[in-house]
Amino acid sequence: MTSKREAQSNDPIAGLIALLDEPVVNVLRRLEGESFTTPQFIDVMLTDPAAAAAYQEAVRQWGETERTAKMVVHGQAIPAILRQSGLVEWLGFAHEEDDPYAVPAWWRLIDNP
Repeated sequence: MTSKREAQSNDPIAGLIALLDEPVVNVLRRLEGESFTTPQFIDVMLTDPAAAAAYQEAVRQWGETERTAKMVVHGQAIPAILRQSGLVEWLGFAHEEDDPYAVPAWWRLIDNP
């Protein structure tokens, strides 16, 4: 039987999520406003030195082309962290928003005490 930790260690996306989780949530906790798209969030995230470093490391760790790595980070890792954070709610796809790496989504900040 495989433990949860072993399963995560065999899942490369889980590794990216583990790397990005704290920096993403730290930026998310500082956001103001009501809603944002995934690319808008990534733009803000990249202004934070720790989050930008984690993002670059995630791209490096994926080990394929930069474009492919960003597709995984933008389309899978960051959205998974946003969903799991409990700080936002997914509102749907943002087809009008440009992101060359993934189909962006709209997110709404949830009021947390």
